[in-house]
Amino acid sequence: MATVKIVKKTTVKKTAKKLAAKAPARNKASNRKKRAAPTRRQAKESADLTPQLEAAARTALETCLAVKAGETVLVVTDEPKREIGMAFWRVAKAMGAEAMLAEIIPRQRNGEEPPPPIAALMAASSVVLCPTSKSLTHTAARREACAHGARMTTLPGITEDMMIRCLNADYQAIAERSHRLAAVLESGDEVHVTSPAGTDIRLRRGDRKAIANTGLYHNAGESGNLPAGETYFAPIEGSAQGVVVFEGAVAGVGKIKKPIHVVVREGMAVEITGGEEAKKFNDLIAPLGDAARNIAELGIGTNEQAQITGVILEDEKVMGTVHIALGDNKSMGGTVAVPSHLDGLIMQPTVYVDGRMIMEAGRLLVV
Repeated sequence: MATVKIVKKTTVKKTAKKLAAKAPARNKASNRKKRAAPTRRQAKESADLTPQLEAAARTALETCLAVKAGETVLVVTDEPKREIGMAFWRVAKAMGAEAMLAEIIPRQRNGEEPPPPIAALMAASSVVLCPTSKSLTHTAARREACAHGARMTTLPGITEDMMIRCLNADYQAIAERSHRLAAVLESGDEVHVTSPAGTDIRLRRGDRKAIANTGLYHNAGESGNLPAGETYFAPIEGSAQGVVVFEGAVAGVGKIKKPIHVVVREGMAVEITGGEEAKKFNDLIAPLGDAARNIAELGIGTNEQAQITGVILEDEKVMGTVHIALGDNKSMGGTVAVPSHLDGLIMQPTVYVDGRMIMEAGRLLVV
């Protein structure tokens, strides 16, 4: 005879409540797994990129920095650029260098100094690479390291894609193009830049050196960016007059949708207007006083592999563009030292040196 078990309604209700309480927990666990899946996928993609990153790192270490076995090679990085920093460290170690890896807390702005112990380590090294979120180019630590003989490259904001694509450029061709452009800039004093968007600015080079950023740093004390590819100089302080319109991208802001208009008088950016991006640009400059408004640099891109990505490290190297920077120029022969150096891109520029046209609507005429 079958036995029938009577279940009270209250028991059914309690059981239903327990199941209902467990369901969200199961759903949460399932959601956690779903959220974890992209992380695993990203890890796989990162692993897939490792051989390409290391090939690009080898190009930088062998071709650009001429690293030799036994040399002390320091890689200074931060958490967002850790994978790139580790790729440089692994390759330097495999090449027989005394390879060191130092991770710092990301700086707040371009040009902010690294911690003093890192600065001391930089000055004690033969070769220094800095793939970091913010630029260490215009810092006393970088200048001191080079004064002690370090060969050095800074790679602020570099991405995996940029590293793989741009470090495989023909740096011999870039070097030749950049040196020829430097000779043209040094043939005159006044540089005049215009653009369809409204740029119309004049500034003077004086007797300051036009620097070819070739990507080849083989001698003690030499330094520059990677990816490389520009020729630049520090205008005489107080000489710049006119209007600059940034269209492509601005350091610290990224790609811009609405042009940023900068009024320049006696070498200073006295007015910055535009949309939200202009406000952000102003906010980056305002806490640092008048020195951060100094017209610090005029540069011309010479790297045919470079593209506008919103990362100024690459943007300013794009062939057919001009960039003008505000802030520190101490690192390039000027007199203004401030923990900020912000470049902005001018599109389709026409450039004259003492009245001679050297670039027309973004096309170089002299190289």
